[in-house]
Amino acid sequence: MRHCNFTFRLFVFTLAIAGLSVGCQPKSNTSSPGHDHSGQAHSGQDHSTQDHDHEHIPGAHGGTIVALGADSYHAEAILEGDGTLRLFMLGKDESRVQEVDAQTVKAFAKHQDSVDSKNIELLAQPQQGDSQGKTSQFVAKIPEDLLGKPIRVTIPNLTVSGERFRVAFELQAGDGHETMGKAATASEEETLYLTPGGKYTAEDIEANGKAIPSIKFKGIRSNHDDKPMPGDKICPISKTKANEQFTWTVDGKSYAFCCPPCIDEFVRSAKEQPDALKSPESFIKE
Repeated sequence: MRHCNFTFRLFVFTLAIAGLSVGCQPKSNTSSPGHDHSGQAHSGQDHSTQDHDHEHIPGAHGGTIVALGADSYHAEAILEGDGTLRLFMLGKDESRVQEVDAQTVKAFAKHQDSVDSKNIELLAQPQQGDSQGKTSQFVAKIPEDLLGKPIRVTIPNLTVSGERFRVAFELQAGDGHETMGKAATASEEETLYLTPGGKYTAEDIEANGKAIPSIKFKGIRSNHDDKPMPGDKICPISKTKANEQFTWTVDGKSYAFCCPPCIDEFVRSAKEQPDALKSPESFIKE
């Protein structure tokens, strides 16, 4: 009987020791492979929109919003009708413009169902207000033979504030926006808007407050709506829905535009080709 009691106590003691051993095991490291917790994003990590389980609203230009990293930054991708790809850099808050170092960005573009990619380069094209040596916009030309079908664009290395990101996004076949107007440089802008010519008169300059669009509309974001409803005003240049915040007087009449670069193009045309100027009533969606 004593032998049985001793054996039973020894068995209980052994179970207790085993339980303590299991409970004291160190916790396994659940960190993602390759992440050093320094906050630095690595170029080997795919920071495309597929990494996130939430959707972003359409961009202010009507383009595709792309998340960089864990929503650290964003970009808005726009494919214009002529194959021009514009990438607008945005902050964590998608309504804020993000300046980055001016750089040439290497990228690859291909059809979604193809294994062959084509090299493209996104060149820095600073917007009005960007600091010296910085840019908030990159521009590239998509090869013509890729247009008309869904396109996947991959950027292996994009540097933002010292961090390197891998970016991938898709452009659908119907994403082509009307080509925006050609923006004037700072010196060209003053000459364009503050000197009369053609049907752009001295009275127009007074009516516009002797101002230039880059100053008058600073801080107001463009919104290119490709689907205006019947009765909506449309931009004379892009034919997208006009924004009543972007109005300009030409030939004594008020016109509404989608963005300041389109105002540049329209005023330039009014001065150089005055006979081609149409009335504001011509730019209403039927």
